[in-house]
This record gives sequence, structure tokens and C-alpha cells, in this order.
Amino acid sequence: MRLFNLFKVAYRSLMRNKLRSFLTMLGIIIGVASVIAMLAIGQGSNENIKASVASLGTNSIYIFPGSSAMGGVSQGAGSHQTLRLEDVAAIAANCDLVNHVSPVDQKRIQAVYGAQNWNTLLVGVQNDYMLIRSLGIVQGNSFTESDDRAAAKVCVVGKTVVLNLFGTDNINPVGEFIRVNSIPMKIIGVLAKLGQNTFGQDQDDIIIAPFSTVQKRMMSSSMFVNSILASCKLESQSPDAVDEISSLLREKHKIAPSDDNDFTVRTSSEVSNIFGAISKVMTILLASIAGISLLVGGIGIMNIMLVSVTERTREIGIRMAIGAKGRDVLIQFMIESIVISFVGGLIGVVLGIVVSGLVAHFGGWPVVITVSSVLLSFLFSAAVGLFFGWYPARKAAALNPIEALRYE
Repeated sequence: MRLFNLFKVAYRSLMRNKLRSFLTMLGIIIGVASVIAMLAIGQGSNENIKASVASLGTNSIYIFPGSSAMGGVSQGAGSHQTLRLEDVAAIAANCDLVNHVSPVDQKRIQAVYGAQNWNTLLVGVQNDYMLIRSLGIVQGNSFTESDDRAAAKVCVVGKTVVLNLFGTDNINPVGEFIRVNSIPMKIIGVLAKLGQNTFGQDQDDIIIAPFSTVQKRMMSSSMFVNSILASCKLESQSPDAVDEISSLLREKHKIAPSDDNDFTVRTSSEVSNIFGAISKVMTILLASIAGISLLVGGIGIMNIMLVSVTERTREIGIRMAIGAKGRDVLIQFMIESIVISFVGGLIGVVLGIVVSGLVAHFGGWPVVITVSSVLLSFLFSAAVGLFFGWYPARKAAALNPIEALRYE
């Protein structure tokens, strides 16, 4: 019963200063909402990365020119042109664990249809590329190996390209001719809609054409390829396939045993792990920054509780004079602090969920709200209330009743 009375006294005390109590809660509210929103965005980004990599195939293998370490100097993949078309043929002919392989060349181009024009990404690939990425064709057909051998001026286009060149993506553009960097190309197929990838890039804003067409007609050099995309028969065979490809390319490129590779091979799981690690670090960083506002809110609680102790010194003296013990005063002020952080935490949870929903709806950013992130934020806010409420409550409990009664 005594505890219930203490809750009543704490509630009345907070209600006497509603605005001050709310402003004290505000730091907790903003902190909890920020942590939940940041964790939701980070988790959503991580899930989106996994989905994006999975859409490329769980058994995909990426081969880039350049090494991560050449001549003792760290260099990024793609920093040197070292891959050739014959490397692709060698992988297809000699790597038993590889079932599909395609060279990849890409560049930004200007596509024109009638009076409309659109800047988009042109990707030159062989037919296996469509199989590796499981790209669907909703209208028309894909190009064939004979189209690639003949460097045929044909292409398949994404929905975004159709929308911007033809005014709507509901039209069937198969059979129409567009000009790609002044070269007329016939649309023979339309890709199934893919949407945005992890980095917000529109995967439907693309034109895919035979590799030989792009390399011979639009690239400045026909000696090298930008990258190679391959796939193994089973995901479990990916590490062995990487070793098989690496050994073959070292032999083809005549690399000495003591020298570093002049190429980089990555599996889809490695790519997912790399981007996942980056996303995790960014999530922790953002959540930590958001958590600072919780600490600021805790300092606000301590400040207001100290002010409250000073304002209610005579009240504390009277309570002690009529029989209240120090622990009763301690519990009363701790309850006030906990109520502020508890209510602020609840409001912050609701606000964080609402903000996450708004980010997903209006920003198009994927968010994933987990029970663990909500509990973590709420429990942390409660801990902040306990920690920062202890000192003012202890100070109130330690007051001398006689001196408190004399306080003006």
C-alpha cells in the first residue's frame, strides 16, 4: 500500500508541472525514436543487400581486372584492364565446376526514339548472362549466340527505358528501332521489372545488347573486357570454382608463383558479406549517434529532478517530520524519474515506428523493425532514467528534516 501511495504522490508531482515533465521526456522520446528508426533503416538495408545479391544468383562468381595488392601497393579491383575475351572462352572450356560464363562491358549512353531521348546504362553480354542472373523477358525474346557472333544490332530493354522513350511502360516496343549513340538498334525484348537495388539504383534503367555488338561498335578498345560473370553448378562448389578459375587465369596470364594475381575473383556470398559488414558498421554508428540523444535526455532528467528537490525541500522536511523515512523519499523521487523515462520510452517507441514507416513510404527506403531493437531502445531508456534519477533521489533522501523545514 505504501508503494501505491508513493506512485500517487509521484504522479501528482509530475502533473503539477505538465509542460516541464513533457519537456523532460522529450530527450528520451527523441532518443528512443531515433535509435529505433536508425536500427530499422540499417536492418532494412542489410536485408536489401542480401536480396539484391540473391537476385544475382547465390552461386554467382565475379571476376574483375586488377588485384587488391600489386607490387606492394594496394589497388582496387578494376583498376587495371587485364581480362580478355579469350579468358572467357578458356573458363568455359576448362573449368568443370563452371556451368555458365559471360563477359560484361558497360557504359552510359544516350538512347533516342523519335523526339524522345534518355541517358541510360548499356550492358554488353553474352547469352549466358541472362541465365546467370535469371533475367526474365516479358515481351519478345532475348538475343541468341548467333546474334552475338554476327554483332547484330539488337537489344532488350528495361521498363524504365520503355517508359522514358515511349511515354508509357504498358506499350509493346518489340520491333521498334532506337538509336544508341547514333547506332540504330532493334528492340527484340523487354526485361521483367526488377526495381531498385541496395544503393537506390534503378535496375530497370538498362539496355542489354550482344557483347560483340557493344565491344565492336561502341567501345574504344576491343582488346579487354570490363569484367566476367560466371556461375557454378552448386553454391557449395563456389570456393572450389574460385580456385579453379584463379589457377586457370594465372596460367593464362603467365603470372609467376611469387607474384600477385592481376585479377580479383569474388563469390556472391563474399560480396554480400562485404556490403553486409559495411551496412552493419553504418547501422551501429548511426544508432550510437542516436543513442547520444538518450544520454542528453538522461542529463535533462537529472537536471529537472535536482531542481525539483530544491523546490520541494520544505515538502520533504514535512514528510520526514511526520514519519517518512529516507528510503521513502528516495523511492518517491526514483519513481518520478522512472515514470518520466518509462512514458518517454513508450512514446518514443511509437514515434520511432511511425518515423520508420514514413521513411519506407515516402523515401522508398527498406526498413525492418525488429522486436530486439524496440526492447533494446526501451530498456536503455529505462536504464537512463534509473541512472540519472539516482543522484537527485539520493540527495533528497539525505536531507536533514530540521534544515529542510527551515529552508526558504
